[in-house]
Amino acid sequence: FYDGPNSTVTRRRWILEQLKGLGCKVLFIESVCRDEELLRANIMAVHAHSPDYVGVPLEQAIKDYGERISHFERFAQPLDSDGTEAHLSWIRVIDMRRYVVNNVHGYLQGRIVQLVMNLRSARHRFYLSRHGQSEYNTLGKIGGDSELTPEGRTYARKLGEYAEKKICRDEEGVEVPARLWTSGLLRTRQTAEFIPHPKITIQLPEPLGKTEWVQMRPRAWHNLDEIYAGVCDGMSYDEIKAKYPDEYEWRKKDKLAYRYPRGESYLDVCHRLEPIIMEMERCSEPLLIVAHQGILRIVYAYFMGLPREEAPYVSIPLNTVITLQPGTYTCEETRELLHTKHEVNSDGQLEPDAPGAAGPSAKEPPPMSPLLRKAAGGGLSFESYFVLGPRQLSSHDLDVPKSEQPWDDDPPSH
Repeated sequence: FYDGPNSTVTRRRWILEQLKGLGCKVLFIESVCRDEELLRANIMAVHAHSPDYVGVPLEQAIKDYGERISHFERFAQPLDSDGTEAHLSWIRVIDMRRYVVNNVHGYLQGRIVQLVMNLRSARHRFYLSRHGQSEYNTLGKIGGDSELTPEGRTYARKLGEYAEKKICRDEEGVEVPARLWTSGLLRTRQTAEFIPHPKITIQLPEPLGKTEWVQMRPRAWHNLDEIYAGVCDGMSYDEIKAKYPDEYEWRKKDKLAYRYPRGESYLDVCHRLEPIIMEMERCSEPLLIVAHQGILRIVYAYFMGLPREEAPYVSIPLNTVITLQPGTYTCEETRELLHTKHEVNSDGQLEPDAPGAAGPSAKEPPPMSPLLRKAAGGGLSFESYFVLGPRQLSSHDLDVPKSEQPWDDDPPSH
């Protein structure tokens, strides 16, 4: 990903020239915003979170950003504006609701187009919750499809109250449409069973009028099911260590890529969570997801921008609602404990031989395995975020002498 205005034909030709010999396909994404209301909202978001405007008064920031826009407008040449770029692959996004797709071919480019068309500029909240304490939690076993304990049901009732009072209402206490997703497993569905589902009336875009909305209508996704432990399903970590000592050690060395015999790895789960992430990006309503520790670790790490190696160690405790609000530059997080914490051996947070949890990650991630290094060098598909990890292309990657870097249309402050 090479970010910047790249708003002249000359600049785009220069980019293509630098990429010669790499054997990669190039896809340009151009965003055009003419909607004054949307533009002001974007500027407000930039002022709130951009490092460029720390400590700068709002009106001064709006004026400065307006001057930047005017500067770019004077020199900008939209894609194919002179008829010389029709052979290139590109997407033009207009006011976040109209799209022009040109010369796009293949699986990867098609998936990128789908992602871009599902992105929303409006800020919205995601609420992540593990299921309540299950019978397997108390026994220290992994996987399975056990029921909730009495403690788990107590949390389920409190989650129902929380959803009704906080998720389904805005800051003024007015009811707003909200969504609920669970996994297909019994413990998540039981955790959500006390959430009420009243019907409310919502206003659709004109001229569609009004319609009825069922609050928190449950939607069960098998994509949200916990990592399948294969032959180790239903065992405790001590039992795995005793029966499959080699497997136990391999998992300790590379928890991200380790795959249970006849089961899954965290990387496998990243693949099946891709449609979930796509739907989350598309949603404009508040969304509560009741799922499992391994699943929520990946979702959390994706939106918080954590390196892929840290995902298997993110702390997702029981009885806690984690609220994420993605923004332009950051993802705001809050955690609310709804019920008394359990001892760690009934929570599933700690594993044998693992140090105690401290902060967002339970322990330092292991170094990348040879398998992952080989995979990263093979150019895997974009949705496998934790295979490739976040990566930014800079002028150093392109091996351009500093004196020849064409930054005229891209201020260094960006």
